[in-house]
Amino acid sequence: MEAILLTGRTIDQGCSKESGKESEDYKESVAICEMNADDMKNSGIKEKSNVKVTTEFGSVVVKAVKSQRLRTRGVVFIPYGPWVNQVLASNTDGTGMPLIKGVKAIVEPTNDEVPTINEILSKEPMKNYTVK
Repeated sequence: MEAILLTGRTIDQGCSKESGKESEDYKESVAICEMNADDMKNSGIKEKSNVKVTTEFGSVVVKAVKSQRLRTRGVVFIPYGPWVNQVLASNTDGTGMPLIKGVKAIVEPTNDEVPTINEILSKEPMKNYTVK
């Protein structure tokens, strides 16, 4: 399905839930794609199933979850974190801030696995970074 991708901090992230970025809790809180329930139904995407999100900047596999907030069809949300960074531009066009709202995306079911944070960081150009 075609969608507009938004990103930002979640309430849980604001409450410091992201301590321990190698933890399963962190992965479960940010390696997700919140979707409108009707969009999920119409696209044949089941709750907690894996989806591939692709933009002109890259692609990533995350878990689909029914959003409690998204009422607008065709809009998806991925929280700030290494997973969403795979599908956003790093270029700031001189503004100092990359495009993080309104990115055109394709969301589709996949059998591929959600990568770990270290798998993401081992990709170019991040291969010199590790999580400690």
